[in-house]
Parts: sequence; structure tokens; C-alpha cells
Amino acid sequence: MDFGRLITAMVTPFDEAGEINWEETSRLVDYLIEEQKSEGLVVCGTTGESPTLSDEEKLKLFEFVLEKARGRCKIIAGTGSNNTKHSVHLTKEAERIGVDGVLVVVPYYNKPNQEGLYQHFATIARETELPVILYNVPSRTGVSLSAATTLRLAEIPNIVATKECASVDQITWIAAACPEDFHVYTGDDSAGLAALAVGGHGIISVASHIVGSEMLEMIETYNSGNVRRAGELHRKLFPVFKGLFESPQPLPNPAAVKYALGLKGVNVGSVRLPLIGPTEEEAAFIEALLN
Repeated sequence: MDFGRLITAMVTPFDEAGEINWEETSRLVDYLIEEQKSEGLVVCGTTGESPTLSDEEKLKLFEFVLEKARGRCKIIAGTGSNNTKHSVHLTKEAERIGVDGVLVVVPYYNKPNQEGLYQHFATIARETELPVILYNVPSRTGVSLSAATTLRLAEIPNIVATKECASVDQITWIAAACPEDFHVYTGDDSAGLAALAVGGHGIISVASHIVGSEMLEMIETYNSGNVRRAGELHRKLFPVFKGLFESPQPLPNPAAVKYALGLKGVNVGSVRLPLIGPTEEEAAFIEALLN
């Protein structure tokens, strides 16, 4: 399964009461596919505020986005948690709905060792025929899936890719030794070009909500062999890549990108507690960033 080079980790639109705004979700899917050129959408990932979504909301979102996309891009359901049995349940439900694949995060908080991580992902993969993308984000989970464990998991036929947020070094180790049909994505927008240079397949992105078409141009330019021009595009986009997370101090994702979308007329609302929206200073920074 090739999910494409540019995948957007989609925000979840909320209304003023903090409930899912289905009308804006419909608009957002069209916007990400048609204007920002997303080749895949992750639904209910970290950027979709999965920790504060109920299972019922997640399943409704999987179904709604799949129907709205109508085959125009791949739909990947975020079904991971720190409970293997629960992750299996959500993955089976996502498969029943008909999504194209699942993104499964490293278990957070309970800090399993590498063998526990292997068994967690292997168990989920055995219980589904869907393609599985691993998701390693140690800054959030408290434990990192090692390159060696990732490569071991890559031998399981339906574990087809990883979203790697540990480091470009880790992407390099995995890309150097993984099966040819196993794809390595970076989840760090600012590392996108570097990841491509060491063998990465693409980017699972937050900034693609705002500069997706330009990011896809950068990826395609690099892959066509015009490295100098790709570097120019990366440098132009770099302030956005960094600013959406550091505006002007670290701002929890997706507060900044949701505010930025509102400035572009895509009214996805704010975030659910315990996240909060940007301060006046942060809002002014984001406005300047887009201008």
C-alpha cells in the first residue's frame, strides 16, 4: 500500500460548544484534498485531538471522512492507544467501516520495553487485514520504538510504514535496512527534506493544512533531482514549519494550526481542554507568520 508522499494529520473541527462541526469537517476534507493536495488524511491522530475524542466520535469521523473523500485520497484511521485490547477493537471497527489503513501510536504513559512494544504492534497487525502504519513520537509517549524493533516489525506483511518523530538519525537507520516496500515517513515538518535525503518516503504533516501544495511541490522537486530548488522551497517554508509549534513559545499542537486555518477562512474552531487556544501575543505571531 502506497499512501502517497504527503499525508495530512487532519484537525477535528469543533463548534462553539466544543462538539464536532460536521459541516466544517466536510469543507475541511475538500480543502485539504483540492487546495492543499493531500494524498492521504489521518483521521483522529494527535493533531485530531484523539485523546479527547470518544470512541463513538472517532468511528463517526472515520465513516464521515471516508464517505466525503470518495476515493480522492487515502483515509488512515488513528486507532492506537496504550491499551492493546482497545487498539484491536478500534482497528477492527475501522476495518469494518472501510478505511484504507490505520495509524497506531507507541503506547504512552505505561512505558513498555521493546519486546512489549513489538508484541503490542504484532498483536494489532494479526487482528486486521488493513495496512498498519507505526507511529513513534517519544516526546509524547515517554518511550521510543527503536530502529531495531521497527525493522523487526517491518517483516510483518501488513505493517507497511512508520511515522517516525524521534530523529533523522533514526529515519536513516530504518531506511537503510527496511524492506523495499516499507515506507518511512517523518512526522516532523521541519525535517521533511532531510528525511527524503536519507531515504524517507514522505511526510505526515501538520503544516500541510496551510502550505500543503507547496510541500508537495518541494517533495516532487526533490524526487525529480532538482535538489537546489527543493532546498529553496524548504527554506521558504521553514518559518511556517517551526512557527506552528513555537509561536512565540512552544504551543501545544493543534492550537496554532487551528487558529491559522481560521485566518484562511476554514473555520475549524478551537481546541478541547486541557488544550487552550493561543494568547493574544501568540495569535499575533501566527497572523504575522502567514503574512
